[in-house]
Amino acid sequence: MVKHIILWTLKPDFSEEEKATIKAGIKAGLEGLVGKVPGLIDVKVHIDGRLASSNADVMLDSTLESEEALKGYAKHPAHVAVANEKVRPYTEQRSCLDFEV
Repeated sequence: MVKHIILWTLKPDFSEEEKATIKAGIKAGLEGLVGKVPGLIDVKVHIDGRLASSNADVMLDSTLESEEALKGYAKHPAHVAVANEKVRPYTEQRSCLDFEV
């Protein structure tokens, strides 16, 4: 199995209310991919409980069957649509960590 962890920082020009709406959209979009993308086992998007010591706004914690499944996920049309519509327009920084478990 493979873990795919992403941290995003939202663009600073959004109000707190806008950020809450954006984060909820990211969460719904990404968590909704389970069952649609082959090899995607589990997705949890963390948007609440952020401490002041954090330097990211959103965390994606996903589990895939294999590295091949991760490659397929990256190109899958449903994932690309969520990324293009709900994530990329609102984020300014992305960090990724992929590893085998």
